[in-house]
Amino acid sequence: QGQLMESGGGLVQPGESLRLSCTASGFDFSTSPVSWYRVVPGKGRELIAQVNSDGSITNYADSVKGRFTISRDNAKSTVYLQMNKLNSEDTATYYCHTYFSFTTYWGEGTLVTVSS
Repeated sequence: QGQLMESGGGLVQPGESLRLSCTASGFDFSTSPVSWYRVVPGKGRELIAQVNSDGSITNYADSVKGRFTISRDNAKSTVYLQMNKLNSEDTATYYCHTYFSFTTYWGEGTLVTVSS
């Protein structure tokens, strides 16, 4: 059975950086686009970054454009989210999402806390 697993979250100070990873297993990850979302309690879910199957096309929410970079390494079945210049508004649980063969996959999320 396929699954996604996020990692890399943690507590950082404003202005610092983190890199999140999303690793897939159990299905052919290389043919699927991948998205990163984040959820803040009481504020709903926000789509923040997307990458196509070969990594050649990316899209970002205005809230993270210029600070976050999504990339992928299909040989490792992993998508990354490099997050720079973090601020308190980036505090959230981050999830990756993809779909393959009519099946939707979500990871369990990784918590990012930005606080001084």
